[in-house]
Amino acid sequence: MDPMNTIVAKNIKRLREENKLSMEELSKLSGVSKSMLAQIEREEGNPTLSTLWKISNGMKVPFDALTVRPERAYEIVRTSEVQPLLEDSGKVKNYSIFPDDENRRFAVYYLELDEDSYWESDPHLKGTTEFITVFEGRIAIYVEGQTFSVVKGESIRFQADNPHSYRNTGTEKAVLHMILYNP
Repeated sequence: MDPMNTIVAKNIKRLREENKLSMEELSKLSGVSKSMLAQIEREEGNPTLSTLWKISNGMKVPFDALTVRPERAYEIVRTSEVQPLLEDSGKVKNYSIFPDDENRRFAVYYLELDEDSYWESDPHLKGTTEFITVFEGRIAIYVEGQTFSVVKGESIRFQADNPHSYRNTGTEKAVLHMILYNP
């Protein structure tokens, strides 16, 4: 399985070229510097989740269009073989298990949030809904001025086309699965 930075690099370049965007144009649309975009496309960097969200929103494509792997008739995904996308100095690990291939309209993620970790997400595409189930620990989700505490064995659904954030409020690692539905 290719490393995530290779997958991301190939997808960004392919999407940029399909949309006939120069790096300078994509930089203006996304707010990500041209030099950072070039570095990502050359597989020389490990972009953060926030950077990838800015790029996907700038190109107006689902986030998963940047992380999708070539599809096979079947696929067993071993989380240990998936390179996570990192936030909060590596304390938030986001594993793209089944990315949206732009036809499926949903994506599945596995996340680990270390104790005291925090991640603020930019709004997703209009109409996107997140479905989260917590399997270990406790998290707080902040969305539309409200705070929701979700603990092991609980799930939450919310509109993710607004800024939202996640905080591990427990004393152990929080483990959760996330499904993003893209309309």
